[in-house]
Amino acid sequence: MPLWLLLAIVLSPIVPGRLRPLRLMSIAMLHLVLESILLVELFGLWIASGFGLLIRRPFFERIHYDLVQTYLVVFYREARRVLRLKIVTEGPAPDAYPGEPLLVCCRHAGPGDSFTLMYALMHWYGREPRVVLKDTLQWDPAIDVILNRLPSRFVSPGKSEGGSPGETLEQQVGELARNLDHNDAFVIFPEGGNFTPQRRQRAIDKLRRLGLEAMAARAERMENVLAPRPGGLLAALDAAPDADVVLVAHTGLDHMQTVADIWREIPMDKQLIMRWWRVPRAEIPAGREERIDWLFSWWERIDDWIDEHRPVDLPRSYGRRRDAGRR
Repeated sequence: MPLWLLLAIVLSPIVPGRLRPLRLMSIAMLHLVLESILLVELFGLWIASGFGLLIRRPFFERIHYDLVQTYLVVFYREARRVLRLKIVTEGPAPDAYPGEPLLVCCRHAGPGDSFTLMYALMHWYGREPRVVLKDTLQWDPAIDVILNRLPSRFVSPGKSEGGSPGETLEQQVGELARNLDHNDAFVIFPEGGNFTPQRRQRAIDKLRRLGLEAMAARAERMENVLAPRPGGLLAALDAAPDADVVLVAHTGLDHMQTVADIWREIPMDKQLIMRWWRVPRAEIPAGREERIDWLFSWWERIDDWIDEHRPVDLPRSYGRRRDAGRR
C-alpha cells in the first residue's frame, strides 16, 4: 500500500482529473485500514463473548451496531470530502419516527446508495437496520463476519442459503421482519439488484414470460428503475403488521457500478438528493394483488422523481468554502 500511495502521488499531477489517482487511492486505503481495525475488534468481541457463545446477546449486538456506525461515519465523511459530494435529503425529518418499527424500501443503483442509506438510518435516524442483501457480499471479510452476527439475511434468488433447508426466499425475509422493536428498521431493495439497462430489459422480458403483460407494459414505461419484485416486501408486510413503510429514492450514483466508473467520475463535484416518503400502514392495501399494484405505483412515482431531480454540479469553490467555514 505505501508503494501504491507513492505511485499515486507521482501520477496525480500528470493524469487529468485534479489529483484523481491520489483521491481514489486515499479512499481505498481508508477502507482497508478501517476494515482491518474492524476485524481485529470483531475478533476481540468473539473472545470476550465466551468464544462466540454470547455473541448474539443484546449487549454484544449493540456493540456491533456501534462499530458499524463508527465505520460508516468516518468513511462517509471522508468519501464525501475526497469525491466532492454534497448530499441533500428531502422528506420527513430524522425525528419523524419516534418509537415505531419501519419497513424501508430503497431503490437499488450501486454500492453508493446502499452505503448512504445505512449511514442515514443509523446516524441520522438512530435505527438498527435489519437488511436483506446478496450472498456475494460475504466475499468482503468484515461484512461477512459482522452481518452474520447481526439480524440480516444473505440471499441468492432461487436458492435458500442463509435459512433452513427448503426455506424459500420469502420465508427468510418474513422471519427477519418479525418482532421489530421501536428502533429497528427492516431494509429491503425490491428490485433485487443494481439498475442497468440490461437488467431492466431482462426484468421486463421475465414479466412477459410469466404472462404478466400489464406489469411488463408498466415496467417498460419506467426508464430509471427496475420492475420491483414484490415477494420479499409482501412477506415483510405480513410479518410486521404494525410497521409503516418508508420509501427511499436518490440520484447521482446510478452509473457508478465498477472501479472504472468511479475512476471516470472522480472528483464528482455533484450535489445529490435523497428523498424519503413515509406511508402509514393504514394506507397500504390488505390484499396481495392490491399490494403489488401499490408497489408498482410507488416505483412509477420514484421513476418520475428521478427524471425531475438530476444531480447538480457544484462550484469549484464548494470544498474550499466548507473547509474555511469549519476552521
